[in-house]
Amino acid sequence: MKFISAKTIISGYMSSSAWFGNNYTMNIYKGCCHGCIYCDSRSECYQVENFDEVRAKENALALITHELKSKRRTGVIGTGAMSDPYNPFEKDYRLTRGALELIDAYRFGVSIDTKSALITRDIDVLKSIKKHSPVLIKITITTANDTLCEKIEPNVAKPSRRFAAIRELSRNEIFSGILLMPVLPFIEDNERNITDIIRLAYENGAKFIYPAFGVTLRQNQRNWYYKKLDEHFPTIRQKYINQFGNNYECSSPKAKVLWQLFRQECDRFGLLYNMDDIINGYKQGYGDDQLSLF
Repeated sequence: MKFISAKTIISGYMSSSAWFGNNYTMNIYKGCCHGCIYCDSRSECYQVENFDEVRAKENALALITHELKSKRRTGVIGTGAMSDPYNPFEKDYRLTRGALELIDAYRFGVSIDTKSALITRDIDVLKSIKKHSPVLIKITITTANDTLCEKIEPNVAKPSRRFAAIRELSRNEIFSGILLMPVLPFIEDNERNITDIIRLAYENGAKFIYPAFGVTLRQNQRNWYYKKLDEHFPTIRQKYINQFGNNYECSSPKAKVLWQLFRQECDRFGLLYNMDDIINGYKQGYGDDQLSLF
C-alpha cells in the first residue's frame, strides 16, 4: 500500500444530512480493492486514478487529531461512502481503529459503511463511543448467496460472514443494519433474494435495511460493468442496453413489486427501512440538548 499526501481528512460541518444524519465525512483511504463490478466510485467524476489500488493518507491520525480539536461542533462522522475503511490493509495498519479512538476521545459520533467483517475487531471502541454519542453501522449486502457474491464482489467477505458480523455487533448493542444496494437488475432483483436477505437480517439482529432496487451506471464505470457482465453473465449486457440505453439510473423493471414485498416483509419482522426512522433510531436516547449538536 502507498501513502499519499493530504491536507485534510474530515470535511466541514453540515447540518444533519439526509444521508443517515451525518454531520461530517472522513476518508482515510483512497481507492478500493474489493473488485465489486458495480462500484459507482470508479466513475471518472470522482477522479480516483488507479481505483483498484488502495492508498492511505500520510500522517492520517495526526491530521484527524488536529481537525477534531479545531471543530467547533461535535456531530456524527460518516466514513465508508467512497472507500471501505476496513479494506484488507486496515488489519495491519489500523488507521480506522486509530481514527475511532480519536473520535471517542473527542466525543464525536460515527456512522460507518463497510463490506468487511473486520469491523467486529473494533467493537470495544464502538461501545465506548456509544456511551456518549450515536453509533451506526451499515453493512452492504446485495445478495444472500455466497456463490453469486464471488462473481459480483470477488474480494470481500461472503454474505454469510457479513451476517455473522451483524449478529456480533447486535449482541453488543451496536445499532447495525444492511445497505441493500445496489440490487442489480436481471441478477439480484428477484423475490427469493430479497426475502432471504430480510429473513437473515432479522435472524441476525439487524435493526434496519435501506434498499435501492437498481444500479447507477455512468462513464467508465458502465464500460467496466459491462465487461464484467460479459465475463460472468454473458446474456445480460444486451438486456441492459435494451432496457436502459445510456441512462444513469437503471431501476429494476421489478422495482415496484419488490418494494411492496420489501415493505411487507420488513413490517412483518419489525425492521426499519425509512431514512428518518433509522436516523431517529440510532440517535434515540442521547437527550434533546445533545441531539441538537447533531
